[in-house]
Amino acid sequence: MGYIEWAPPAPLREVVVCLWRRTVGADSSPALILPDGCVDLIWQSGTGAYLAGPDTGPMPATLPAGETLMGVRLRPGAGGTTLGVPLESLRNLRADLADLRPESARRLRGDLDPDEALRRMVTLTGRLARERPPDPAMLAAVRLLDDPHLRVPELAAKLGLSDRQLRRRFTAAAGYGPKTMQRVLRFQRFLRLLGEGTAGELAARAGYVDQAHLTRESTALAGLTPAALIASRTRTGTRR
Repeated sequence: MGYIEWAPPAPLREVVVCLWRRTVGADSSPALILPDGCVDLIWQSGTGAYLAGPDTGPMPATLPAGETLMGVRLRPGAGGTTLGVPLESLRNLRADLADLRPESARRLRGDLDPDEALRRMVTLTGRLARERPPDPAMLAAVRLLDDPHLRVPELAAKLGLSDRQLRRRFTAAAGYGPKTMQRVLRFQRFLRLLGEGTAGELAARAGYVDQAHLTRESTALAGLTPAALIASRTRTGTRR
């Protein structure tokens, strides 16, 4: 199974993390997709387009050999506004684009050339982002939540919002509340550090209270212990 990703065009970088391609080889085994706070617009050969909503746990992905997937990964906090869909409705789901945007889905048929499918997805994402720019306050909230020293109860005040306003807007934009996003972002920091030390060392660097805290969160978010993730890091480094 081959997976590559690259930077989006400059005009999309406020909204899109990366573009990516995944090709399933004849000898591939199921991949484990881990929560990352993002939502992806995905095209699959022979199938068409769908949305992969924000995950709160591990999502196994098994595809037939020879399948190609192309993806546009939207930034945490940007997806709900850009897509015009409250992301809590897509939490832990994979939704056919035809159910949400029939006209767009018709332009992303499964028989397209993969590069053409990606070009059309980039064009669609750009148009949606111009029509509905992401909420700056929610993008700022995600940046603040990526700070391991931030206390979530302080977030609303930092943004000049009430707790209720923050919760409502953040859940619609990101798919779940700030506390869950903080957990996901902290876990992603741990994943980026895999291979650079022991589990205890990585727990401290990622922002966990201690190794036991990391173990609980790893089991909840990935279904695996930190030791198992460290051993299998080459198979858990990509989301889709």
